[in-house]
Amino acid sequence: MAGNRAVAYKGPGEVEVIDIDYPVFELKDGPGVNPANVGRKVPHGAIIRTIATNICGSDQHMVRGRTTAPVNLVLGHEITGEVVEVGPGVEFIKVGDIVSVPFNIACGRCRNCKERKTGICLNVNPDRPGSAYGYVDMGGWVGGQAEFVLVPYADWNLLKFPDRDQALEKIMDLTMLSDIFPTGFHGAVTAGVGVGSTVYVAGAGPVGLAAATSALLLGAAAVIVGDFNDDRLAQARSFGCETVNLGAGELVDQIEQILGVPEVDCGVDAVGFEARGHGGGEAPATVLNSLMDVTAAGGALGIPGLYVTGDPGGVDEAAQKGSLSLSLGTGWAKSLSFTTGQCPVMKYNYGLMQAILHDRVHIAKNVNAKAISLDDAPRGYAEFDAGAATKYVLNPNGYLDAA
Repeated sequence: MAGNRAVAYKGPGEVEVIDIDYPVFELKDGPGVNPANVGRKVPHGAIIRTIATNICGSDQHMVRGRTTAPVNLVLGHEITGEVVEVGPGVEFIKVGDIVSVPFNIACGRCRNCKERKTGICLNVNPDRPGSAYGYVDMGGWVGGQAEFVLVPYADWNLLKFPDRDQALEKIMDLTMLSDIFPTGFHGAVTAGVGVGSTVYVAGAGPVGLAAATSALLLGAAAVIVGDFNDDRLAQARSFGCETVNLGAGELVDQIEQILGVPEVDCGVDAVGFEARGHGGGEAPATVLNSLMDVTAAGGALGIPGLYVTGDPGGVDEAAQKGSLSLSLGTGWAKSLSFTTGQCPVMKYNYGLMQAILHDRVHIAKNVNAKAISLDDAPRGYAEFDAGAATKYVLNPNGYLDAA
C-alpha cells in the first residue's frame, strides 16, 4: 500500500510533516475525530492525490494555539487534486479527473444542502451543523495538507475541471477555489457589493485580498483595504485597490480623504477574532464595531472572518467563549444587515472557475501565491504568521514544480 505524508499540528507555534495512513473508504479513529464518526463507511468517497493544498489563516488560528485542536491533528482544508480511486457508490467522478475540493464537507442529501447551505450540512459532523477537513470540532475528517486525502460524497462535493491541460496550466489560480476565492466573494456578495459600490475590506491577508478582488469583479467603483501591514497593503494596491494603514490615523478620516465622505456602501470583515485595535493590542470586536461605524445606513456587512466559541488565548473570559462587546445599537440604529459563517463554497465555485478559465480574474497574482514543498510547510507557516504578504501553496506530489 502507498504511504502518505502530511502536515500535523504539534502544539502552539509548531507544525511537523509526519507519516500517516493512506486513506481508505472508512473514517478511522485519530486526533480530533468525533467518536460518533469513527468507523463511518464512505463508499461514496474518492481518494485524491493532492496537486495543491494551501496554508490558510484559519489553520494559523489553530497553530497559534487559539483553539482546542489536539496534537497530531492533520491540517489543511484547501485542496485541489487528481482522483486516483473511487468508492463503489461513486457514479460520475472518474479516476484521472482534476478536481477542486470545497473546504465545506457536505452530504448533498440534507435540507440545508438542498437549499445550497453547504457550509452547515446537517449530516457530516455529529456535534453541530457544518464540517471541514483538518479542522478542530468539525467532525474529524482528515486534513488535506497531505500527499493523499479522502473526500466523502465525491459526486456531490467535487468540482471537476473541464480540461486537464488547461487546469494544470491555471492551477495556481484554480487552487484558490477550494476556499479563499469563494469565501472572499461570499463576503463581497453578502455585503451587497454591486456596480458602482464603495467598499471597505478590513484585513489584507489572503481572504481580504480575495474579497477585494471579488468586489472589483462585481463592479465596485472603489475598494479600500485596511490593515497594519504595509507589505500586504502594497499587495492590495498592486491590483487597483485604495488602502489605509490603520496605525496612521482614524479609519473614518482616512476613508473620507479617499472618497470625500466618511462612509462606504459595503463592509467586509476578513480578519476575525484575532483582530487588533489601533493601539496594537488584541481587541476581538474592533473590526466589527469599526465596520458598523463606517458603513452607510441601510448597508450590509459580510463577515467571512472566523469567529469561534472556544478561544483559550482570548483576552478575557468573555472572549474565550466567543462573547464580544459589540455595539449592536449602532448596527440597529443604522439598519445594517449582517451575514456570518462559513462560505457555502459550492454556491460560487463553478462561476468563479469560469471567470478564471476565461481570464476574467487572476486571483493567484492578486494574493501573491507561492508554491513550496510539503517539507517547507513549517517555514511557510512561520513566515505567514510573521505577516508575509504571500499565499503559500503546498506541492506534495510535484505537480507544481513548473509553477
